Amino acid sequence: MNIKKSPGEKIFSVVNSFVLFLLIFVCIYPMIHILAASLSDSAAIAAHRGLLFFPKGFSIYSYQLVLENPYVFTGYKNTIIYVVLGTLLNLILTTLAAYALSRQQNKFRNIIMVMITFTMYFSGGLVPTYMLINELGLSDTRWVMIIPGAISAYNLIIMRTFFAGIPVSMEESAKIDGANDFTVLFRIFVPLAKPVIAVMTLFYGVGHWNAWFNASLYIQNRDLLPLQVILREILIQNTTQNMTTSVEGFDKMQVAETVKYATIIVATLPILALYPFMQKYFVKGVMIGSIKG
Repeated sequence: MNIKKSPGEKIFSVVNSFVLFLLIFVCIYPMIHILAASLSDSAAIAAHRGLLFFPKGFSIYSYQLVLENPYVFTGYKNTIIYVVLGTLLNLILTTLAAYALSRQQNKFRNIIMVMITFTMYFSGGLVPTYMLINELGLSDTRWVMIIPGAISAYNLIIMRTFFAGIPVSMEESAKIDGANDFTVLFRIFVPLAKPVIAVMTLFYGVGHWNAWFNASLYIQNRDLLPLQVILREILIQNTTQNMTTSVEGFDKMQVAETVKYATIIVATLPILALYPFMQKYFVKGVMIGSIKG
């Protein structure tokens, strides 16, 4: 059935479509520019001004220089370790805590949730945190990138809200049949929470992938640095000399610019490739976790 729109509705649809298209362009164009520049000839990019949608003089030389940098591969290895171990620990602790805090028989759940929520707005500060990390012996170890952020209060609240929305009758039926809390959690709650767990995996995984601040504070051993710290050194501190030693003269400055673009793509591509597989759970998981209960 065709619904006839009023002139005002037509104008709104046109304006709304234009604004959304503009927002999409603003979000996508930076990545298009970086990808095109990374595949361009360094001299052509140095001479180019204005918008860039396609490579100028196709070249993969910058990627060759990036992939020849040993610290990039070391950073990749460390980041993958931090993402896998960190996300796994995050999911286990968040799931266990959310289940315990969602059960009505837990008389202290509200008090505990107030204390957890309090940490979202107030913290001890950087200096006390730095002193605590040193006292615990986590400095200059892989664990400093995994343990301090083991649970996100925001993610815990989302998962707790979802668990609280599961009918109590399901839990009671399972316990009548002899199931304990771990059986109820892993045989009933976790299978029902797959969309939320997928979202938590994405949140925690992206957080670990992009983590660099803790590493810059607590890690001095370059063999333990994650990829994002290496990326920061290349982009902000301009440490591209070790990748352009084979380039002579003025060309070194031009190549250094395209190397930066290529490094961004190399560091971003894995998480971009993963997101489409998680996207179908994204909206569903967040909405379920935020509405139920």
